[in-house]
Amino acid sequence: MDEKKLFEELSGLVTESRNPNSMEIDMMDTLDAVRVFNEEDKKVAYAVEKELPYIAQAVEIVTQAFKNGGRLCYFGAGTSGRLGVLDAVECPPTFGVDPGMVVGRIAGGYKALTIAVEGYEDHEEYGAQDVAELNVTEKDVVCGIAASRRTPYVVGAIKEARKRGAKTIVVVCNPRKDLQYDVDVAICPVPGPEVIMGSTRLKAGTATKMILNMITSVSMIKLGKVYENMMIDLQQNNKKLVERSKRIIMMAANVDYDRASECLKIAKGHVKTAIFIAKTNESVEVAKKYIDQNQGFLKRALLAWEKDQSK
Repeated sequence: MDEKKLFEELSGLVTESRNPNSMEIDMMDTLDAVRVFNEEDKKVAYAVEKELPYIAQAVEIVTQAFKNGGRLCYFGAGTSGRLGVLDAVECPPTFGVDPGMVVGRIAGGYKALTIAVEGYEDHEEYGAQDVAELNVTEKDVVCGIAASRRTPYVVGAIKEARKRGAKTIVVVCNPRKDLQYDVDVAICPVPGPEVIMGSTRLKAGTATKMILNMITSVSMIKLGKVYENMMIDLQQNNKKLVERSKRIIMMAANVDYDRASECLKIAKGHVKTAIFIAKTNESVEVAKKYIDQNQGFLKRALLAWEKDQSK
């Protein structure tokens, strides 16, 4: 794309337009300046709300992929790429899943997480190469993240993923009607111009973070990784998480600290199993049998156990 055409394309993006509410922010006192940011941030949740049906579609696609042994693979540049990597790396400790189940790739590689590697995003072939490097297949879901909707690296990743038969999702912060490539689901919140023109780490970044939170969290809920509203497959990688695990067992099973600690030890650190033991006084073997028979859903396992006890 020649420079003039690129200039014209960027000029038409919502994310590159000026915000009339912050035109005088360089002359405002501190309180007024932060108030402008706060007022603009309030618009983000409403923009995301309009996209809930599309987010739900994405969750269904991702959940089915997980059930079939597939992965969720994020591809993005700059802030978008960093948010994808962040969401991916949080899934194993939160939900106890394999690190390869949700993966994130950022244009420029992992050094771009801490040092801007801006030029890398300008090449579709780099996105395609990263998809190939991950050996994406028809089992996987590729989610491109691009506030502007036109980032070449992301477009290249989406195109290559579609060639390989993978399901594709895109998260952009410009209108759906302007999308210029095919995907299975397009999630397009439009939170409006940034307080600082073009700085998409602001409202666009916040909208993106909210959406990625929903996609992975609700998918994990639908896999049985949550009991009521508590994480029950979390990994205990530090003392804080060990104590959080005990508290979850205490609340879920209505037992005291010592009993929760005992059950966690019996279950060898598996919170879900420990809750079943605490609520039923059954053995590890019985707990695992019921949990496995109910595809990892603790509530279903407990209901099945109660039904058997009433016979």
